[in-house]
Amino acid sequence: MIDTSDWIVFALVVGARFLIPLLIPFFPLPAIIAALLLDGVDQTIFQQFTHLPLDGYQGYDKALDIYYLSVAYISTFRNWTNDFAFRVSRFLYYYRLVGVVLFETLQMRSLLLVFPNTFEYFFIWYEAVKLWWNPRKLSRTAVISAAAGIWIVIKLPQEYWLHIAQNDVTDTIKVLLGGTPDSPWGPLLFQNLLLILLVLAVLALLLWALYRFLRRNTPPTEHALSWRADDNTLLPTAEEFARARRALYARVFDVDLLEKIVLVAFIIYIFANILPGTSAVGDGLLVYVAVLVTATTAISHAFGRRGTTIASGIVHFLAVFVANMGLAYLLLAFFGRSPNWSNVLIFQLLLAVIVTLFDRFHPYREARFPRGITS
Repeated sequence: MIDTSDWIVFALVVGARFLIPLLIPFFPLPAIIAALLLDGVDQTIFQQFTHLPLDGYQGYDKALDIYYLSVAYISTFRNWTNDFAFRVSRFLYYYRLVGVVLFETLQMRSLLLVFPNTFEYFFIWYEAVKLWWNPRKLSRTAVISAAAGIWIVIKLPQEYWLHIAQNDVTDTIKVLLGGTPDSPWGPLLFQNLLLILLVLAVLALLLWALYRFLRRNTPPTEHALSWRADDNTLLPTAEEFARARRALYARVFDVDLLEKIVLVAFIIYIFANILPGTSAVGDGLLVYVAVLVTATTAISHAFGRRGTTIASGIVHFLAVFVANMGLAYLLLAFFGRSPNWSNVLIFQLLLAVIVTLFDRFHPYREARFPRGITS
């Protein structure tokens, strides 16, 4: 029987999965690691502490994965000062997004191996470098080597493990501890307490050895350790922001609008295929996205001309969300569809966050790297 405590646990976990990614633009490394860890344990938490049926949760889980990775990608507009690293991250992000679209269309698990999620760990690598060094000094060789190493050494084995062999990390750990995938965690952890402490000690030793190696083989640190993005990021000047806004908000129809249409189209298509009780818009998808994104971009540009204070950011999000819901209602009615409105509400909330952040953070990138000029 499902009781109130089950829904409290569910609301706390899902709420955390929605809110933690909003910290990525401001505390990139701790926030994305928290989002990554929560993604790995959320279903275990539900199984351990609730009696909720989880048959339909996997779709929402995938949607929240796309959401936090999209926020991470858009945060690079705001925080990344190395233009080449940004362009590599953009390629890695969209490469994975194309792979997910193809997988949801063809249902071939091998596609997730061909299109690995290298972006996430590349993002973590860059933000880890930024903790102590100026990433703008990274050479193209260093950036490509990091991306290739993550792709080949980390992501290909991981994608094979998860999507081809279809192994589950938590289930595998339970088996290694002498239980079964259905065993409760409590008794397993108690029975193997000494083994777990030994493993943790070995991991701590390896991390210490890695730290010592890096201290001896990396250049001296350039600034004090800080987890906050703004502490280690050279922000554009007021004059640079003013010039960037004039360039960005001078017109609605440009390459930025095209990228946003592609991004939103991919995300809507993926959400429509993975959320239970939802279907893709079909032939009207491109029209739906083009109208929705163009309209919300015009609204965003109007707000952008007024500045980017915290208050206007909240109003900006609400305006985009209300416009999204209104356009969704009109266009779905035009195409004669009766959608699952709870699902429409969920992914319009996620999309409103993504579109709002895209519009608010893009001036940072334009200010650092004016269009038509590359470093």
